Amino acid sequence: MIQTRRLRALATLLASLVTAASPASAEPQGTPAPAGCTGTPSGTWMHVVASGLRNGNGLLAVTLYADVPSKFLAHHGAMYVGRVSAVAGTTSACIFVPQPGVYAIALYHDENANQKFDRNGIGLPAEGYGFTNNPPTLVGLPSFRSVRLSIPRSGLTTRVTMKYP
Repeated sequence: MIQTRRLRALATLLASLVTAASPASAEPQGTPAPAGCTGTPSGTWMHVVASGLRNGNGLLAVTLYADVPSKFLAHHGAMYVGRVSAVAGTTSACIFVPQPGVYAIALYHDENANQKFDRNGIGLPAEGYGFTNNPPTLVGLPSFRSVRLSIPRSGLTTRVTMKYP
């Protein structure tokens, strides 16, 4: 019963994504953004590599959050949501960030491409999800502190392992 409540709370907060990663690794300085990078173009961009996608249906949504704990997973709290076509196994995306700094990234596998994080009849996640730094989510949502990611320059890569219900 308690675990069901915790999973329901996880699903409810993940639903705010409507609109785990290892530390970022550097690529050479001065590398221009690759074609297809999403978001408002800036001088700072990064790669997001999601592994463990169970199929190539739909989209992978990449949601960027500022370093503001109260906005993490909050309705209208995201800075940006980018979407790329899902690829079974591993899907890569490139996103622009406004400037070097600390951010958080949440992903979901929008298998039916309806641009919503779907839940089942009892409110639990029906689609895959993941967060930077791959924090545990068995008993609820990760803390903001556990998903923060420093992006000091362009060309970094973060890896997120997707989780499915």
